[in-house]
Amino acid sequence: MNMQLDHFIPADFSNQSKVWVYQTNRLLSIQEALQLELLLQTFTAQWRSHGAPVKGYANLLFGRFIVLMADETETQVGGCSTDYSVHFIQQIEQLLNIQLFNRQMLAFIVKNRVELLPVTQLEYAIQNGFINQHTLYFNNLVANKKELLENWIIPAGKSWLGKRFFNLQPASE
Repeated sequence: MNMQLDHFIPADFSNQSKVWVYQTNRLLSIQEALQLELLLQTFTAQWRSHGAPVKGYANLLFGRFIVLMADETETQVGGCSTDYSVHFIQQIEQLLNIQLFNRQMLAFIVKNRVELLPVTQLEYAIQNGFINQHTLYFNNLVANKKELLENWIIPAGKSWLGKRFFNLQPASE
């Protein structure tokens, strides 16, 4: 699985561009991904803040993550334009019958695939060796382009989950 993001993320956006990552509860089909691509292009073309166009970017990555980005070097993204983006994401949820606001599902790369794990099963997964501190984790809490490129896909032990690995040891140890 190629995890290099540089060729997906626009180089002409500031490193401080705001980022929102929405994780789907399932892998989207090719047909859904193509439909979503058109919706994302339309959204970014029409995204406004106080009437001014927002320099926006939106893409579906790994068939599971919608990444929205706003470069505020030209236009600040206010509350109304952020609300507009949230309503847009809610419309996508309804249209594709998916969940995009469920923060109780964690995404990891296991055996070269994106796998979801309910946070309630994290302890079990660690104790049984399904994941460890080196397992790549999607840190959807990134807030800007620089963090997206450097800290979105990281070893779980270097994320907010890190302390869990030191408190829980696999059953075989």
